[in-house]
Amino acid sequence: MMEMLNPHCGVTRDARGVVQVMICNAGSLNILSSPVTDAMRDGLQRLAADRSIRVVVLRGQSEKSLIGGADIKEMAKLDQIAAEAFISRLRDLCEAVRNFPAPTIARMPGWCLGGGLEVAAACDFRIAAHDAHFGMPEVRVGIPSVIHAALLPRLIGWGRARWLVMTAENIDAPTALAWGLVDKVAPEGALDEAVEHTVKALLACGPEALRSQKALLRQWEELPLTESVNLSVKVFGESFLTDEPTRLMQEFVNRKR
Repeated sequence: MMEMLNPHCGVTRDARGVVQVMICNAGSLNILSSPVTDAMRDGLQRLAADRSIRVVVLRGQSEKSLIGGADIKEMAKLDQIAAEAFISRLRDLCEAVRNFPAPTIARMPGWCLGGGLEVAAACDFRIAAHDAHFGMPEVRVGIPSVIHAALLPRLIGWGRARWLVMTAENIDAPTALAWGLVDKVAPEGALDEAVEHTVKALLACGPEALRSQKALLRQWEELPLTESVNLSVKVFGESFLTDEPTRLMQEFVNRKR
C-alpha cells in the first residue's frame, strides 16, 4: 500500500528495505511545478534519515514519463527574481536525490526531458524502457540548461552534452545507452524486471559498504586524484568498525570450500 508523505510524494516499501518513491498528482507527464518540486524534495529529505532503506527507486505515477520536465506554464510567468527561486527549488531537489545516502535508481519509461533528465542524472543508476526518449529542450523555449545539467559532461562527455543542450534534439533509448546516459535499456514490457535485476544486485552487497561507496563516489567527483586516493584509506579502515567485512568475507570463504 502506498503511503503519501505529502500530496505529491508517495512511498511504497517492501520487507527488503526497497522503497519506491513516486511523483504523484503531477499531470500525465509528471511535470515539476514548484509545489511538486518542493514536495518531492521534502519527501526525499525525510526518507534520508531512515537507515533501514537499502535502495530507492524513483518513478512517476504516469507511465508516460519519469519526469516530462519543469512546468513551462509556470516558467512563462516568471521574472528574474522568481526564475532564480524556481530553479533553486529544482536544484535542491536534484541535490536531495544526489546526496541520498542509499543507492537510487531512476525508472524511466516514455519521456524524460529537461529538469527531469537532470533529476535522473542525479540518480546513481538509470534504467530506461525500450521506447524511452530523452532531451534537453530548454534553449528552444528561451532559457539555458543549468544546475544539474552540469552532470551531463561527466556522464556522456563534453561533445554529446553540448549536442543535447545546444541543439535541443531528442535521442532514443539505444542512443542514450550507447552514449552512457542510461545504464540499461529494458526489453519491451520488461522495465520493472530490469529495475528488479539491479535492485537484487545492490541487495547482495553490504548496505553500509554501499553507503560508504556512494559517499566516496560523490567526493571523487569533486576532489583531485591524490586527495581522493588518500581519503579512501580512512574510509576503508572505518568499514571494519561494522561487522560487514568479517561476516561477508567469511561467507565468501565458506562458499569457496
